[in-house]
Amino acid sequence: MQRKVMISCAVTGSADSPGKNPAVPVTPEQIARSSIEAAKAGAAIVHIHVRDPQTTRPSMDGALYREVVERIRASGCDVLINLTTGPGARFVPGADDPLQPGPGTNLKRPEERVRHVVELRPDICSLDMGSLNMGSRVFINTPEHLATMAVAIRDAGVLPELEVFETGHLLLAKRMIETGHIKPPGMFQICLGISWGQPATPEAMAYMRNLLPPASPWFAFGISLHQFPMVAQAVLLGGHVRVGLEDNLYLEKGKLAPSNAALVEKAARIIEILGDTVAKPAEAREMLGAS
Repeated sequence: MQRKVMISCAVTGSADSPGKNPAVPVTPEQIARSSIEAAKAGAAIVHIHVRDPQTTRPSMDGALYREVVERIRASGCDVLINLTTGPGARFVPGADDPLQPGPGTNLKRPEERVRHVVELRPDICSLDMGSLNMGSRVFINTPEHLATMAVAIRDAGVLPELEVFETGHLLLAKRMIETGHIKPPGMFQICLGISWGQPATPEAMAYMRNLLPPASPWFAFGISLHQFPMVAQAVLLGGHVRVGLEDNLYLEKGKLAPSNAALVEKAARIIEILGDTVAKPAEAREMLGAS
């Protein structure tokens, strides 16, 4: 039976990528425009970070989030807006004293990490469900901080996207559903290929999928060259997909992606080749129970 598959597009991220591909949007106007173009190409959801327009560096400025959200909403585009809560969790131990934060640390209180979500009330926001050695840094999300963030997200009426980078993250998410911090059944995003988390392999995705609560809608993505193989794998396993310039800068080997829309279009072709159809935003809202 033909299935409706949702595409989420992660439009910019927080990596040092604008200098590697000029298509990576930086300003609020660019991020909003790229989100709208991705929606026209088939994305039902756009996952949004913001950047300092002058430096291109990741930002937590609420005014930048507000401008992006207002631009998308004012356009009449009905795409579901998904704001990140990932920034504010990075820790780099000091070289001389590991108890002191070194350059690159941006740890914030959990209330600060969700402030823009509470104020703007997007359809969805991400919630990274655990800590991880991410490259050479540590990405810190303690259970106590996650509980505080989850309650604020729940009380704001926003659907949390439970990002799980390894098995323990998934198990913690399930426990927080059981304790009422997160409304059941939970919406999951299986994140594959990030150093040093779960690898981007069919076996890893299947293992993570098999641990999910039975009724939970789930998405998956792989980074870089794994992006499109993991699109196909997620569709085959009954999930939904994520693509975008946050995760991958190339449309194919040796060819930079000209836009987020181009990545979405390629994902849509894979979905259709495999016999399913691309869900529209209104269908995604119904499938996710998003307001």
